[in-house]
Amino acid sequence: MLVLTRKPTESILIGDDIRIVVLGVTPGGVRIGIDAPRELPVHRSEVVVAIGDENKAAASGASDDIEQKIIAALRGGSEAP
Repeated sequence: MLVLTRKPTESILIGDDIRIVVLGVTPGGVRIGIDAPRELPVHRSEVVVAIGDENKAAASGASDDIEQKIIAALRGGSEAP
C-alpha cells in the first residue's frame, strides 16, 4: 500500500484519468472527491460488501431484505435497523 500525505485541495493522480482530491479534513473524517471516467465504477467498500453478502444469501436461499442492508451500509452500519 502506498501512503501519501496531502493537504486540502491537493490531489493524487492514478493513471491518466483518475484524480483524487482532498476536499477537507475534520475530526470526523476526510472528505475526498474522485474524478474518474463514467465507465469506471467507483463504490464505497461497505456498500460493495453489503451487496456481496446479499448476493451470497440470495444464492443460498436466504430471504433478507437487500434494501435495508444497503441503507444500513450507506449509514455506516453493518446490520439492518
